[in-house]
Amino acid sequence: MAELELEDGTIYYETSGDGPPLVFVHGGWLDGTAWEPQVDRFADDYRVVTIDVRGHGETGVTAPDSYSIGLFTDDLEALFSRLEIERPILCGLSLGSMVVQEYLDRHPNDAAGAILGGAVRSMPPVDMPSGLKSIWSPLPALSASLSLSGSEGTFRSMLYSIQATTGERWLSVDPEVRAAAIEQVGTVSASEFRKIFGALYRYDPPELTGVETPTLVVHGDQEAPLVKRQGRQIASEVADGDQLELADSGHLVNQDRPRAFNRAAADFLEELPAA
Repeated sequence: MAELELEDGTIYYETSGDGPPLVFVHGGWLDGTAWEPQVDRFADDYRVVTIDVRGHGETGVTAPDSYSIGLFTDDLEALFSRLEIERPILCGLSLGSMVVQEYLDRHPNDAAGAILGGAVRSMPPVDMPSGLKSIWSPLPALSASLSLSGSEGTFRSMLYSIQATTGERWLSVDPEVRAAAIEQVGTVSASEFRKIFGALYRYDPPELTGVETPTLVVHGDQEAPLVKRQGRQIASEVADGDQLELADSGHLVNQDRPRAFNRAAADFLEELPAA
């Protein structure tokens, strides 16, 4: 992996292939390897870039006491500057979809296209005033859970809570994909887990009405209904947005249905003006 040295940490990333830049940002508590099916598919035609966001994968611990989606987006911009990337095609999953949305809000016309898998605008996926979020913050309870159960145990508890309303196939319909994701979460330290959760919880989603970047939102049919609703909102806000639902897939839609996801992504990429 390559390194991007910043004042407050080192960000790890990988590049492969040659062509228009296609940049992947993974979901919470995972890492860039979550995009392997897509890297294998697109590296022949694109300059594929994957990044391990702060707190994740090879990047791991960095200096700030707290993280934010804005900070993750700053890192992405710094990477683009290092690699001299202009007009990127962005693909983000879950937390990564938030980073892509933040980038689009900052640069409404600078990306060539955007694909949002398991797209979510906020956590929880409902509109909450920022003041209410701070009053009813789950972070103290999360810290207690992390001290008792660690990252994997806390993540499993979160899954049980989500599954109580959405069904046990929410995260993934594939037991191997699900098990690998949970194992990956277990490699994240408790302190970094809390910082990542804080970034997700505190994020105040932007209005994307000024974004002209062609955007495709992809969800699995087992996705939480409230998240699907947020996906429809994203697709309707941007000037050129579309939404697709893939059958027999959960939140990790790119791994549950890699061929279908890749096919949808390829069709979308072929229609982009830059292509």
